[in-house]
Amino acid sequence: MKKLIFSCLAFLMLTFAAQAQEDPAKALKKAGNALKTFELDQTANLDKLHEAVDMISIATSADETMADVGTWQTQGDIYNTIANQVVSVEQLGIGSLDALPQVENPALTAFQAYEKALSMAEKKFQTKDALKGIRAVQTNLNNMGIYSYEEGKYGEAFANFNGVLTAHGLLTENGMESMLEGETAVDDQRYIAGLAALNANMIEEAAPLFNALKESGADKPAIYEALYKLEAADALDPESKLSDEEKTAMLEAAYSNLADGRERFPDDVSILFAEINHFLRINKLDVLIGKLETAIEKEPDNISLYTTMGNVYDNLYQTSATEGNDEAANDYFDKALNYYNQALGKDAGFTDATYAIGALYFNKAASMTQELSKLADDFSKEGQRKYDELQTEVGKVFETALPFFIEVEKQNPADINTLIALKEIYARKSDYTMSNEFKDRLAKVQGGEAVESYFQNK
Repeated sequence: MKKLIFSCLAFLMLTFAAQAQEDPAKALKKAGNALKTFELDQTANLDKLHEAVDMISIATSADETMADVGTWQTQGDIYNTIANQVVSVEQLGIGSLDALPQVENPALTAFQAYEKALSMAEKKFQTKDALKGIRAVQTNLNNMGIYSYEEGKYGEAFANFNGVLTAHGLLTENGMESMLEGETAVDDQRYIAGLAALNANMIEEAAPLFNALKESGADKPAIYEALYKLEAADALDPESKLSDEEKTAMLEAAYSNLADGRERFPDDVSILFAEINHFLRINKLDVLIGKLETAIEKEPDNISLYTTMGNVYDNLYQTSATEGNDEAANDYFDKALNYYNQALGKDAGFTDATYAIGALYFNKAASMTQELSKLADDFSKEGQRKYDELQTEVGKVFETALPFFIEVEKQNPADINTLIALKEIYARKSDYTMSNEFKDRLAKVQGGEAVESYFQNK
């Protein structure tokens, strides 16, 4: 057995040695011949495509053949052929990806090889062949970009999509036709390349593409949202080291892009929603209300708009209540409740709105409890009367909140905030059995245990 193992090892060593000793010039010739043989019968001669890859790797790594324009032209032809095969598998279902040479980014490698061949060309036919290859690989670059984008490989997608643009520049400079016919096609390509770069967080690569789109006047509202995100990238980063003041300043500066988009596309909903998110981030609630009212007019069936508006008025209510402005607080409370109820009117099972109403009443009761604590120190007859009346009112408000949290618990028994609310409300009701029930459930959920709804079947 040992002899057999040693024999296999010796065979492998001889194989590697033979490959290492392959004359680069002969390897280049063999690569070209293997590719031609493959093209004669692609089904029967697939092994020749593998051989072509092995041989060209020798030629592109040796000093004596690296300076030969034919080396790079041949590498381009081989890798573009692989890209053709990938497209056949993806689009037509012909063949198998696993059976092909396992190389990364074949279209991009082919394009870079043709690009190098073009830069080294000294004779007209060499220039012509390189440009012909660039035109041939351009479509494959686009296809590979699409496949990578669909797989979530945005960096690879950008490299391929951007290759299409670079190829377009080389072809048009040399009087050749490109797959991008006209400025609209060029803008479309910039756009998908920019989106890929943006999704890959490649800020430096994405910015010039979207700026070029803006300068060209491209009819794409999303350009302006993209420019906003690019300019405010550091502020939008969840791991940003910026202070809150620095984030706000950066976001406000970036907003000019959304303002430009709004001016050019006054009726575009996507820009409107980008503006809403912007004003949410910087907490400009007064401006936000107007934006949300416009959004509701445009999309009256969008439930999230009603809950967002409710949240805005909810925040204003809490601020006014804290400041002691009871009249404004009551007005904001009623408006928040109205929008949450409108959301439930659109969908009675929308738990976000159900929870929001429960939280609205819960927070109101909690705020009243603070006032109750102040009255507790007044032992006069009038003070005790006010204390008892307020305590009764607090109990009623907590009682009003309870059924909303019960309904949410039925749908999402592991929601921590709901469990906390239920525990606290039952404690306020002096129902310590139920309060402890939800205290135990809260501990289980926080410990990673699964729980079933307490109220679902009751």
